[in-house]
Amino acid sequence: MTDKPLADQIALVTGASRGIGAATALALGQAGAHVILTARTAGGLEQVEEAIYAAGGTATIAPMDLTENESISRLAAAVAERWASLDMLVLNAASLGTLSAVAAIDFKEFAKVLTLNVTAQAAILASFDPLLRKGRQARVIGVTSSVGRTPRAYWGMYGASKAAFDNLVLSYGEEVRHVSGVRTAILDPGATRTKMRARAFPGEDALSVKPPDVVAERIAALMVAGFETGHFERVDA
Repeated sequence: MTDKPLADQIALVTGASRGIGAATALALGQAGAHVILTARTAGGLEQVEEAIYAAGGTATIAPMDLTENESISRLAAAVAERWASLDMLVLNAASLGTLSAVAAIDFKEFAKVLTLNVTAQAAILASFDPLLRKGRQARVIGVTSSVGRTPRAYWGMYGASKAAFDNLVLSYGEEVRHVSGVRTAILDPGATRTKMRARAFPGEDALSVKPPDVVAERIAALMVAGFETGHFERVDA
């Protein structure tokens, strides 16, 4: 990549207070994009914002709970007031839920997982669709999990939500590909050193899996190079 290949472009990253989201926001900022950071934790967002500025980039934080009614539409309205378009969207925020047998699923918890992992994602795409269509060949990348494509025992709740998420993102891409420059892709980060991974695999040596920076650099590279709707890849170190 050249020094600032994403200069003068606007990116929105969800779940940007830590892990893959934070690393991706930093990578996009270093590549020249102005990054809008969203997550529930204001303190974490502020730290990422400071890191982006320290690296010579710029960012705006927007602390919010994506599951709250009207929060997404308010954010879209606020972004539209300041910027004419949105060039990049990274849908990274997600909830793991409790790993359990399908027969033992807590359906109240399942509803909460689906609200964040699917319903909120649909709301983001709907609310930012006008701005994405105005972007310069806007790119949307959905961060998924292998269990969305390959079922695994006790991962039914999370896997089902990710299967729905993948379909949602790619369906949106098919709807707009012939009437706009918007393109959508799905990226499976593979085994990555995150808080979610540590919760799912409590006995695993964290140093045995790659850091989030590896995934972030791949996402940034895809944003620079571009891709066609339907693109899928897994990041293996």
